[in-house]
Amino acid sequence: MDTILEVKHVSKKYQSLKGEIQALEDVNFRVKKGEFTSIIGPSGCGKSTLLSIISGLESKSEGKIYIQGREVDGISSDVGYMLQKDCLLEWRSIWNNVMLGLELKGINTIQSKEYAKNLLIKYNLYDFKDKYPSELSGGMRQRVALIRTLAVNPKILLLDEAFSALDYQTRIMVTNDIYGILKKENITPIIVTHDISEAISMSDNVLVLSKRPGTVKNIHKIDFEIDNRNPINCRESPKFSKYFNTLWKELSDYENT
Repeated sequence: MDTILEVKHVSKKYQSLKGEIQALEDVNFRVKKGEFTSIIGPSGCGKSTLLSIISGLESKSEGKIYIQGREVDGISSDVGYMLQKDCLLEWRSIWNNVMLGLELKGINTIQSKEYAKNLLIKYNLYDFKDKYPSELSGGMRQRVALIRTLAVNPKILLLDEAFSALDYQTRIMVTNDIYGILKKENITPIIVTHDISEAISMSDNVLVLSKRPGTVKNIHKIDFEIDNRNPINCRESPKFSKYFNTLWKELSDYENT
């Protein structure tokens, strides 16, 4: 597989009333097209800051970002971003929420509308297109938010704790659904999560950041050797607990140092 994202020597410094704060320091990693990558680490280690830098919403102090081999400095149309909250606009119908990204980017064409419509049909949401967000369950709202992001046809999808607002059972089902959608649409996801189980069950690689200033301490290759893999059957694999124990111990060591 070809490398779709490369992060090279990225650092981030903030200025505060108490002086300079080093949030990230010399972060380096690559993501291949189609791979699922999770980023975990101690609280405050810069996970969300790293996603914001990759998305172009936040500037870096040093380093370079390459997407599909081209250096990018700022917002890229190849990158979509899903936050912790679905951020659906309550006064807009589901269809109009899905159209929002296309409107903002000025690409609200016949072709893009047809693509968005087909996404809603494919993932069983078209019958709800005239409903409003308050009429949907939490899981359905998150799928609508995903389709809104996919409608602008990104190559990379960044998810920042995108499932943490859901209850446990719904969260497992939604991660399973969204995993399937992203695989079918050939999107490359990068997920920030505090949930080790979620990281293991969804990912091909789990990237571990150190405590602040965050830097890459380890990248774990996750391979369950399962046909038709999905997050639910990964959780049922005998390998799951081994991966969990390894990552739990690693994170605990960083928290205690």
